[in-house]
This record gives sequence, structure tokens and C-alpha cells, in this order.
Amino acid sequence: MKKKSFWKGKHGPLLIAEIGGNHEGDFSYAKKLTKLAISTGVDVIKFQIYSGSGLVSRVESKKRFEHFRKFELSKDQHIEIANMCKKAKVIYLASVWEESCLNWIDRYLKFYKIGSGDLTAYPILSQLAKRDKPIILSTGLSTLKEIKNTIKFLRQQNKKYKQENYLALLQCTSSYPTDDREVNLNVINTLKQSTNLPVGYSHHNKGDLALIAAYLMGAQILEFHFTDTRKRKTFRDHKISLNPQETKELISKIKKINLIKGKSIKKPTQNEIKSKHIQSFRRALYLNRDLKKGQIIKKEFITCLRPNKGIDARNYKKIVGKKLKNNISAFEKLKLKI
Repeated sequence: MKKKSFWKGKHGPLLIAEIGGNHEGDFSYAKKLTKLAISTGVDVIKFQIYSGSGLVSRVESKKRFEHFRKFELSKDQHIEIANMCKKAKVIYLASVWEESCLNWIDRYLKFYKIGSGDLTAYPILSQLAKRDKPIILSTGLSTLKEIKNTIKFLRQQNKKYKQENYLALLQCTSSYPTDDREVNLNVINTLKQSTNLPVGYSHHNKGDLALIAAYLMGAQILEFHFTDTRKRKTFRDHKISLNPQETKELISKIKKINLIKGKSIKKPTQNEIKSKHIQSFRRALYLNRDLKKGQIIKKEFITCLRPNKGIDARNYKKIVGKKLKNNISAFEKLKLKI
């Protein structure tokens, strides 16, 4: 029996609604977005944990340093949100961008999400790997060689990452919004074939088409940014986010896709049988003229017509040369023994 995938959601793919920094440092807004995300039916609600000083050099990138300082939420605020998710039976997740924060948030994390920017941050990866939890690794900005090197590094730190379901990858393009020509969903298959790991898709394109296409291409995880509205928003991530209604519509489409995908066994369906189309759509063999007892059936006397009554069209060779024992009228059902 095939082992159930760890990376499976209520509707098929594991759906991760990334609130990320869309709260813009406003805790009340962060809680509002969390409640809205819970209401949509997603599997996971994701944040980012960092401090400006623990993420960006204030000397080399002062503007980015100030940006992240403005967007910080406190330890107690993150824990309150994590408990909101737990109470609602939704998985809380955070990309932890500062090692010291792991000590207080780790108990709330079922698995880790490593953002694209940290794919090469080996000191941070080493600390995460030692904590024995499954990892989702985003692959924006990277080459296949870099991805394989990071997989190798994680496995060197902890042999558990050689186990099934302990490591998953996300095809990702780290541009906001991602140009259609750079979404590159075909990389999903490349990653599957090259690593033999579960693969999903992290979405920075506009709309939900790429998410739907990724699922149809076998993505087991779908991560997308989430907001209440894109109207009058200036922060970059809002512009690529799905709102609650769009998230519900995405789930509805996934449910319908699951129905449409159906079963893997090819056989007539219940409605094909009930409608009797197997008989009415298929063809049988008929004579195209009246023939009398004793006549020989020649190939040119035979036509192939609906409905499939009498002798199936696949048996046409078996009636050529047959001598009739009775008169037969044109286009009536043939009752010959073959």
C-alpha cells in the first residue's frame, strides 16, 4: 500500500495562505487577516518571523533594515496568532528568519518553511536541520545545482532528510509580480525527476491560473499570498495576493478538478451504461441490400451502422463468405452465427 503523503491538504494539495508581511506591523490587522484566512478553508496560515536587526545589515541596506523593523510583530503577538490557528484546527506556519526566534516559536511549528532567500544560508539551515522537523524549501533565485547542493547539505546535517516526506521543494520565482514568461511551471517536473522529492509551487503571479495549472501538473503544495483586499494597498505583496473570495473560489476549482480527474481505471462509467450509449453510439454490421436464402455475403454487401445490435462491427471479417440460411432484408439486425 502506498504511504500517505505528509504534504496533503483537506482538498488534495496542501494549501498555504501566506499572510507574510501583509499585516505591515499592525497586530490588529494581522489577527483580522488570520481570521479571514481561517474562514476560507485553507490548511496552513503562514507568517514570517524576524527582527530588522537580525535580518538586514543596517549599514549595507538601511532602507530594507527600516522596512523590516516597521513590519515586526513581537514574540507574544506571534504566539497569540499561533494559538488562534490551533484553536481553529488550522496549521500555523512561519518562515523563521532569525535563529534566536526558533527557541520560542518552535513548539508551534509542525514543519519548517525555508524561503528562497535562505536556500544558501547554510548556518541557519544547519540549526533547523538539527531540530528534526520536516522542511519545505522554496527554490526562487536558484539553479538546479544549488538546490541539489542544499538537499545534500541538509542530509549531511541530519539523515532524516533522506526519508520520504521529510523534505519538499517549491518551484518559485522571486519577482513580484512574476511575469507570465518567468513562472516556469515546467520546473515542477524537472525537480521531481531530478530529486525524487515532493514538489509544490509558491505563487507570485497575478490571479489563480498558475496555481490551478501547477496543481494539474502535479504540485502537492500550493503556497500563495493572502490579503483582505488589494484596493488602495501600496505594499508589494498585497498586489500578488488572493483575497478571501478568490481563495474560496480556488478551493472550489480544486474540488471540481478532483471530481473531473476521477478514477484511474478506464472502463465504462455508470452514466455511459445507464444511457445505453455503448449500444446506440457503436456500430454493428448490416446488409445494404436484400439477400435471399443460399446467397453468399460479399464484402460489398456489408455496411457498418448504428446501433450496435446483432453482430458487432469488429467481427466484419467473420461474416464475409457466409452462406445465408434465411432471407434477410436490408438494414435489419443480423442473427447469423459467427
